[in-house]
Amino acid sequence: MILADTRHQLTRNDAELVARLIARDSGAELSLVEQTLADHGIDAVLDDPRLPAALLRSRQGACASLPLFAYVMVRHALRRLGEEDRLLADYLAALMLHFGLRDRAWRVGEADDQVYTTLAELFADVDDPDGRRSFLVRTHLGNYALWVSGFFPDHIEHRRWRKGGPDLDYFEAMGRRGFRLAADHRLAENHGMATLYATAAERFGLLRAALNDVSDALLFPDRHSPDRLMRQVTNEARWRRVS
Repeated sequence: MILADTRHQLTRNDAELVARLIARDSGAELSLVEQTLADHGIDAVLDDPRLPAALLRSRQGACASLPLFAYVMVRHALRRLGEEDRLLADYLAALMLHFGLRDRAWRVGEADDQVYTTLAELFADVDDPDGRRSFLVRTHLGNYALWVSGFFPDHIEHRRWRKGGPDLDYFEAMGRRGFRLAADHRLAENHGMATLYATAAERFGLLRAALNDVSDALLFPDRHSPDRLMRQVTNEARWRRVS
């Protein structure tokens, strides 16, 4: 089960690296950043607008832990769209880390043997007689729709044109449905996830657009197509971007 816990995985070394990256070898600036860290906690420095570029361009950025890198990139992508909820950034970064491991994206749990390759297969099992598995299937429906539509939107469009596959709107609709069903499950409240799932359902399109930005910039920066351009223009018109 994926939790919104990415920031909890950050260490003192992560905080020190962030301070050095922002300071850029300036002793005076480093003192200011360290004071901000001491007075306001790590969230204040993680939100520094200089940090994403510093992680990507500085040699020291290569030393960043995966949780730090994932959280910063997702958090700033969300903020550019006007979304300030840190829990959503925590959750999306955790999704990025979990689904990037082996075949985790195709299984509802690490110990679950069944492999799902389509949203329709997942939706067929949302009412599994096993209550816990039903909950995991529902959350996975939302997670998987967000993972594919967020990080691989060009693949979705390619399959739509070549093989008549579903479009991004279908993934959004199924993802929202999955998170709504998960929020309504009794186990969501038990795990303290009901509000987060409900919020993810409500803001699914924005979350998907933020992950699109991360994917376009970091995973597939050299891919250009009319479909990508149209998606980017649509996202620009749909969501408020903050410079």
